[in-house]
Amino acid sequence: MRICSVFKSSRKDEMFLYVDKKEQLDRVPDKLKEMFGTALHVMDMPLKADRKLARVDGAKVLQEIATKGFYLQLPPAKDDYMLDLYKDPDRPEFGVR
Repeated sequence: MRICSVFKSSRKDEMFLYVDKKEQLDRVPDKLKEMFGTALHVMDMPLKADRKLARVDGAKVLQEIATKGFYLQLPPAKDDYMLDLYKDPDRPEFGVR
């Protein structure tokens, strides 16, 4: 078991960093910190390999923290059919003028 700190990105919605609570962001590369933006602390939690998380396996998070010093959870991919919600209806490619 490891106590993890979870941070969310100030730049990317639904992007999170999991790190060892004792180390915090010390082992996260500077380039990743720059891309991630301000790391906003969300919570601390005990994590075991068999713990189920919403989008990833606990064992994978623990393995990456042990080897790299962090686990980066990327935002989920958007479904193609949902992308119409993000299009501007006044633009020609939307099919309406």
